Formats: sequence, structure tokens, C-alpha cells
Amino acid sequence: MKNYKSIFRLMMIVALAGLLFQFSPFSSAMAKTSATQMMPANFSDLAANARPGVVNIRTVKIVKGGGRVFRHFYGKPFGNERNPFEDFWGNQFGFAPKKDYKKSSLGSGFIIDTKGFIVTNNHVIEGADQIKVKLAKGKEYDAKVIGRDPKTDLALIKIEGDEKFEALTMGDSDKLQVGRWVVAIGSPFGLEQTVTAGIVSAKGRILGYGPYEDFIQTDASINPGNSGGPLLNMQGQVVGINTAIIASGQGIGFAIPVNIAKGIIEQLKNSGEVTRGWLGVGIQDLTEELADYYGIKGQKGVLITQIFEGDPAEKAGIQPNDVIIEIDGQSVSTGRELSGIIANTLVGKKTKIILLRNGEKRTVLVKLTKRSDDEMVAGKNEQTSSRLGVSVTDLTQEIIRRFGLEDNETGVFVTEVDSKSKGDRAGIQAGDIIKEVNRKIIENQQDYTRQLKKTKSSASIMFLIKRRNAGILAVKILP
Repeated sequence: MKNYKSIFRLMMIVALAGLLFQFSPFSSAMAKTSATQMMPANFSDLAANARPGVVNIRTVKIVKGGGRVFRHFYGKPFGNERNPFEDFWGNQFGFAPKKDYKKSSLGSGFIIDTKGFIVTNNHVIEGADQIKVKLAKGKEYDAKVIGRDPKTDLALIKIEGDEKFEALTMGDSDKLQVGRWVVAIGSPFGLEQTVTAGIVSAKGRILGYGPYEDFIQTDASINPGNSGGPLLNMQGQVVGINTAIIASGQGIGFAIPVNIAKGIIEQLKNSGEVTRGWLGVGIQDLTEELADYYGIKGQKGVLITQIFEGDPAEKAGIQPNDVIIEIDGQSVSTGRELSGIIANTLVGKKTKIILLRNGEKRTVLVKLTKRSDDEMVAGKNEQTSSRLGVSVTDLTQEIIRRFGLEDNETGVFVTEVDSKSKGDRAGIQAGDIIKEVNRKIIENQQDYTRQLKKTKSSASIMFLIKRRNAGILAVKILP
């Protein structure tokens, strides 16, 4: 009888322990861990289903008289190092041929519908005289350019055929989480239909290539030739367009979020070009001190520093020192967010903007106009000329104080110069103060933009700049 009592007592203890474990935080964590698949069993099915929609792109450019090397990548995807493609096709003997010659480059792309529309990077097909597209099954087609958008490095091309082409499905990059598995498919170094896998390392990366950057960072292997290929989630949906690598950071790749690409692709498909909205303001991110000064909690919003005469903001009654906090229901925290929202808003659309003025919330309706190439609105009150690759901002008291300038200093402050741009080749540097353009005094960004607009693209531009520890310099930018 005693044995039965002992056994019963032991069973009760075990049962009670099981109940306590079941409802304990430790058991919940264990359940979550076991339910979370740390690594997919395999990527075979995903790769097999996606491959028919991924293409290899080969371009040929005829270089006249052995001119400058055709750049396969825009901007600085290889950092300050040389393009590795030059090792394969570059001028290996130190002299340029006198005759015209054909220069090849490789890239990737993916089909977005059964009619043969293909998305790739602009830098893959830019300047190409011939574009060849090879499908996974080996069949090759000539492709034509439907439209390009250098500012986001996206392009749309098309192939013609009797067959219905297999297309990939677009996903939702906003739902993509850091740490999730992703797969890249492309033709690195010409090795077609290469599949690599990794995780999303970060989102919202800015590399300094253009005004609308919001890259997905991944450790899935991306190499020269992957450009334009798809980045897929585990459902086989396109969540990004593989675009850039950093030579100094092996194993780091970047992709354009598909949600940014969707509207651009649609515009290219319908009209062959991208039209962006223009508000007509100078802007600056809110520092902690500015947020405190304007009585804004949480440092959320974008400060309006300048209103361009005759542009939509002025017509709508927006004023300097207003703080924009929301555009068409989307909250705004940085100048880059504001720029992206405005740029992606349809021209002519009445846009609802909520702002703070002297601490009071106001709502204004703005009818956006089309932005020209020389009109750029970007964070930190920057204005960039895509023609020259030079970003400038007005001389604020903060800049004057930080760089030890004279209180009465005038001109515009150079914040950034794109590598290998016209401005870079002419010798303009970040930190320079542009005092004159074509012998016309520059007081602010409006003066700077006005003088650039007056100068034909075929004419040289003379700059008078002031450089710290070097004095006044004259710089000539060739057409």
C-alpha cells in the first residue's frame, strides 16, 4: 500500500511540474524557438520556380576612337576601387586603340509580365548600342529600351516573341523584416542563373549615389553581373532589385526595394519616362535643438528653410520656418522621406500637407507641378544639380559656426560631389563655398539654380569658389 502511495505522490509531482513548465516564460520561449525555422530545409523549389523569370543581359557599346571606358556601374558601387570589369575588358596595355571597337558588359534582369517586359538597372543598359537577353532555357532575344530612370538606377526593356514569357511576382518590401532569409538570382561574372542566399542585414541604407536611396542591405552574395537581378523572399516574390556592392566590404550587397520600383516601372511602361512632383521648398532635418526651439516633441518633422518664388508651396501659403509633419496621411520625419513622398506623388494632384506654424497645426492643399532636372529637393536643405554632380546648401548659422566661417559669409556651401562627375573632374570639393557662377554673385540656392539654368548644356561654366586654407580659386567645368 505504501508503494502505491509513493507512486501516486510521484505522479502528482511530475504532473504539477509539467503544468508549471507549460505556463512558464521559459517554456514559451522554447515553443517560439522550436516554431521558428532558423534555416530553410532547402532553396531548391524556390530557385526552380523563379529561374524561368530571371534573364541574363549582355550589352554592346561601340566606343568611338577608343574613348573613355564604358562604365558598367553608375556612381561608386565599387567604392574608390576600379571597376573589376576593366580587368577583363579594360585597356590592359596602357594605350587606347584608334579605331572604333565594341565593348561588352554583363548584367541581369527579371520578367515582370507575359508580354516580355523586363526590369533591370539603368547602369546595365545605359549607353548600349545593342542589348541581348538570354532566358534560362538558353533562348536569346534582342531587347529594346522602353524607359530609364537614372535617379533610381532603374530601367525597363522589352523582348518580342510568340511565346508567353514566365514572369516573377512582385512582393511587398515594406513587410520585409531584418533577419529574414532572401535569395538573389543573377549572372555574377557571367555565370548565368547563379543562386545565392542570405538574410536581410538592414533596411533604409543610404550610400550617396542618388537622391532617392532606401537600399535593402543583404549578405546574400551579390557580385558584378548580379545587377538588375531579383532579390526574392521565401515565397518567391520579388522584394528588391540587386544594384550595388561595396568592394571594401566583402559579402555586403544592396537592393532597391520593390515598393520604390513599382511606381517607377509603371510610369516607364506607360510613358517611357518618370515624372516627379515638385513642391518648391528648401528643407532641413530637425536637430534636437531645432525641435526644442519650435516646441516639437519627438523631433518629428521637416523644417522649411526656403520658399521658391512662384512654385506650389508659395501658392499654397507655406512659409519659411513651417514644419511639415504629414503628407497625404504619411508621417514625415526626415527630409529624405519628404523628398521621396513628393517625388512619387502625381503631378497636378492636390496634396494634403499638415504642418506646424508657431506651434499650431495647420492643413494646406498643394497642387504639385513637374520637377525639372535642375530642380532637386533633398534632405538638409540640399539642392543637387544632376548635370554637374554637385550638392549645395545655403549658408546657415550652424554651418558658419561649425566650419569657422565669417558671420557675413555669402554663397552656397558644397555638401557633396559625386565621384567621377563633371564637378569632381573640375576639382570642386565638399566644403567649398561657391561665390560666383559665370561672374554672377551667388547669395543663395535660388541664385545658384538660376545661373545654372541660364547656361546651356553645351557651354562651359566658370565657378569662383572659396576653399578653407587655400583662399579664392577659379574653377572651369567643361561641357
